Amino acid sequence: METAQWIAADWGTSNLRIWAMGAAGELLHHSSSENGMGTLERAEFEPALLALVGDLLPKDTVTPVICCGMVGARQGWHEAPYMSLPCLTPEPSACAVAPTSDPRLDVRILPGVKQDSPADVMRGEETQILGFLRLEPGFEGILCLPGTHTKWVEIAGGKIRSFRTCMTGEVFALLSKSSVLRHSVTGTGWDEAEFDDVVRKATATAPGETPALLDSLFSIRAADLLHGVPPAAARARLSGLLIGAEIAGLRSMLDGRPTALLGTQALSDLYRTALSLAGHPAQAVDADAITLSGLTAAFASLKETFSWTAP
Repeated sequence: METAQWIAADWGTSNLRIWAMGAAGELLHHSSSENGMGTLERAEFEPALLALVGDLLPKDTVTPVICCGMVGARQGWHEAPYMSLPCLTPEPSACAVAPTSDPRLDVRILPGVKQDSPADVMRGEETQILGFLRLEPGFEGILCLPGTHTKWVEIAGGKIRSFRTCMTGEVFALLSKSSVLRHSVTGTGWDEAEFDDVVRKATATAPGETPALLDSLFSIRAADLLHGVPPAAARARLSGLLIGAEIAGLRSMLDGRPTALLGTQALSDLYRTALSLAGHPAQAVDADAITLSGLTAAFASLKETFSWTAP
């Protein structure tokens, strides 16, 4: 296997993904593991990385590794600081140097982004945003990064200006697995028409009004008990209520601005449908491509800070 000039790593809570890059910027190798931050003790991060990249490291030099994501959290390999708004490209001084014992490694962890008021933070999404703006440098509008904690980010002048985090994905998981609704939303079935109908109603509230969410949630269980509503419809209704309420609460932020979705295809399709039903069309961009693009841009800005010497 050809050795890498540098390694890009997206290290989240659940997974680790790496890209081995060649001297001309070509992709040599891509692989992943389930050794996410949430599964590792601090001493286990370096072995988890070496399990994926050990065979790609030259024996006679130090190989730079650029990491983004929850690897830089307080519970991660080594805590990285937060950049303050407005910001985008990380400064070398804002990156953390992870402690390593293998002399072939020089690991840098990219900083997250913080917003003081209202208080909010992100780790990993800022690198996707950097990658998106590397491909779409003139974009002005809202970026939505759907996930467990969905980010809605205002972009202006090529920088992150403000953002909001919605725990919609986590709330869906908690309600569908740990609440009384778990009895009604079993399986993975999906009723598209039910989702669309619920989103329309949730986003049709007048400006300033809040969709009736909490009482609507229990109606999912009641409809199952009284009318035998199928799990596919109940599951779609739960998702529609939560995403619909999320979008309704962001009216003033969206307000006719161009919107792009950066996420997995399944989630991006769901949010694009919901946004379209609410009168906010959005384009979708492949998250893997922009993550690597962002890590590549970060590497370019940090390249001169690496030692590039023999171990």
